[in-house]
Amino acid sequence: MNPPLKQLDLHPLREDLYNELHSRPFHVLPCPAQITHIALLTTPEQRAVQFRHWQDLHIMLGQSEPREDLSCYEATFGSLRIRREMHMEFASYTFINLDAEDDHQPFQDTGISSLPKGWLETLTGTVVAAFHIDLQQASSGPETDLAQIRHWFEGERLVGSSPWEGKARVWGTFRLHSDGFGRFMVLNRDMSDSQLGRLTQRLMEIETYRLMSLLSLPLAREMTPSLNDMDQQLAVITQSLADNQDIDERDVLADLTNIAARIEAFRAHATFRFSATRAYHQLVLTRLEELREDELSGHLTITEFMTRRLTPAVETCESVKGRLEDLSRRVDRASDMVRTRVELAIQSQNQQLLSSMDRRSKIQLMMQHTVEGFSVVVISYYLLALLKLALESADDAGFDVNTSLVLGIAIPVVLGLVFIGVRMIHHRFIRLARRQ
Repeated sequence: MNPPLKQLDLHPLREDLYNELHSRPFHVLPCPAQITHIALLTTPEQRAVQFRHWQDLHIMLGQSEPREDLSCYEATFGSLRIRREMHMEFASYTFINLDAEDDHQPFQDTGISSLPKGWLETLTGTVVAAFHIDLQQASSGPETDLAQIRHWFEGERLVGSSPWEGKARVWGTFRLHSDGFGRFMVLNRDMSDSQLGRLTQRLMEIETYRLMSLLSLPLAREMTPSLNDMDQQLAVITQSLADNQDIDERDVLADLTNIAARIEAFRAHATFRFSATRAYHQLVLTRLEELREDELSGHLTITEFMTRRLTPAVETCESVKGRLEDLSRRVDRASDMVRTRVELAIQSQNQQLLSSMDRRSKIQLMMQHTVEGFSVVVISYYLLALLKLALESADDAGFDVNTSLVLGIAIPVVLGLVFIGVRMIHHRFIRLARRQ
């Protein structure tokens, strides 16, 4: 019997949607262990190169190479476990040394100590995050010897907390150390391997997303002087419009167009980075909540440190992004005002032109009436001249015609008929014009 779903039209991505929630499982980590996490910004071209590099590592370590580039791939090479994860704009590698001894010296051996020589140095991409995490049992580690812990962190000021209701202690500095890596130490008191894996993964995500969220801060600082200049220039233009000063609208529109072009260039360059900052910051805050930290006397917790240091940086980026949007809207409004002034000036010129044309039309109409009066006289004169010729011809032919009398009577009649005819023609053309 066939399953009922076989008869239905299944979405082609249905299986992928189910698998997506399980594509990045939490680590299950023994204690002690040494972990190194590296995150690199990558381009699509570099991703292909990284995958071939990932295949080369399997060959170096004597294992069959993977054939498919998965979003999350984990492999174990003896005591070395490596996870490769592909994200939207970066790739992360987690190297875990599972063979750490209980009395090992933290950060002397790390997760990358067992890698083949030269493999890590040829990894493509731009490193953003790179740090070591050392896992120790609290019973065998220096749980309360802060001087010793500070020594392992090269004397830097410690940030620490007791997450998960005191089941562990976490120490870090959020600084780079002499080897170029950051450092964290986790002292396990009462956590299972799966709990320890989840805690460690959250620490890796907090540090990685923290650094990714800060990528836009230098960009925001670089843009701020230019935004100040454009803001001042726009303020001067707006004030000149408010004071109704006599300005060259063409030059003002050119200046506004130049400002708008620069703003759009900044937005095209920075919008994605600012949006990513907001998203990464939200992920950091979510992971911090999941730590459920308790304070260690005299030390900032990770949450307090992030709130005090990271949040203002993110707010700076948000402020610059907001200024870009605000400047863009103000430039649009100023451009509208200038265009309105131009349109009003054009309308005023058109009105003056129409008034001038109206005056000219009246003059032409008066001239036309004058010409019509002259034309009546002229036409009447020629008609009377023709009538006189006709009368003289009749007199020569022997007809008894009083030419002077007939012409005297004909003059007012001809003038009246010609005048009426001219007026009829004039009104006919007016009616034709009105119909059109």
